[in-house]
Amino acid sequence: MIGWIRRTTRWEFWPPWLTYIPVVPYVLYLGIKHRSLTLFTAANPGIPSAGFVGESKSAILSSLGSVPDFLLLSGEVPAEARIASVNEFMMARKMTYPIVLKPDVGERGTGGTIAGNGEDMHSYLKTSLGDAIVQKYIAGMEFGIFYYRYPGQSKGRIFSITEKHFPTVVGDGASSITDLILRDERAVCMADLYLARLKRPASDVPAAGELIVLAELGSHCRGSVFLNGARLRTQMLTAAVDAMAQSHAGFYFGRFDVRSPSIEDLQAGSFEVLELNGVSAEATYIYDPSVSLRKAYRTLHGQWRIAFEIGAMNRTKGSGPMPLKEFLCLVYRCATRRGTQCVVEDLPRRRHKSARPTLRQAIALAILGPQS
Repeated sequence: MIGWIRRTTRWEFWPPWLTYIPVVPYVLYLGIKHRSLTLFTAANPGIPSAGFVGESKSAILSSLGSVPDFLLLSGEVPAEARIASVNEFMMARKMTYPIVLKPDVGERGTGGTIAGNGEDMHSYLKTSLGDAIVQKYIAGMEFGIFYYRYPGQSKGRIFSITEKHFPTVVGDGASSITDLILRDERAVCMADLYLARLKRPASDVPAAGELIVLAELGSHCRGSVFLNGARLRTQMLTAAVDAMAQSHAGFYFGRFDVRSPSIEDLQAGSFEVLELNGVSAEATYIYDPSVSLRKAYRTLHGQWRIAFEIGAMNRTKGSGPMPLKEFLCLVYRCATRRGTQCVVEDLPRRRHKSARPTLRQAIALAILGPQS
């Protein structure tokens, strides 16, 4: 009950469709102002739909440097063949567990996991749908760096930095994991999620001082804690991010999710890119518990204003936005095919009649479909 009350009263735990409802009028205003409701899809001409929805992670990563080794696994081949491919990939690169497995197309960390052994890997690939990525696991601290550059400018800017923390509870030698979570002021807010994803029985009693990690993926909706990392910005970091961004042709606006051994390494410009999210990405520092809802909306309005401005500049250079009908078809297809492959190139194919989007899915995707 306490967890439910806190989730209800703290806006950072609200569902995306509810959080984004007040943003919609502003996005519509920008569309009317710029004479195109889909102008933001021209913000990144080098990424299908500018990275709003349905983009391929592997295609984007292939265009960047300093990314962990990864392999694309086709969803059209049998699970045993994909398992064999992973084993060959790991042997060729002398890679050991853990490894990262995630859909090639997905939002907000959906469907991703860290496989700690062969059994985890087998289980994932036997049940996953659509194309998937196996990626080398990178230890260290994780950050979200939101970047933008106006076309024609030689250098871009860092819009925001998010420092991601993986929540933990500490054993006392007497309490179960369930009790430890329910007594933790923040963990209780997402107790159901943490308990469902435990890799050991929730009734276990950890030894005194034993650290229990409650989340492993840097996604807010998967339980990670996001903090404002504005203080981490340095000239060396800005230069490194700008160079990385400009290595991807046609990219101007989005968020890099990166890992680095330490804060000092990050500030020195040393990091590896786990993912690059496009126009629907968020400046995720807004989920810092200290950030007010009013400030969060100012930030969201600011990033969408920039996305439309960049789209308008690209339009004058010949990179037009997606037609509204095509864009709505893409959003609908992704809503009906969540958990399977959904890319822009799928549009001509027949729709799946058996999987209509729920009201929540349709609102969440059709409004903005944020990637955090």
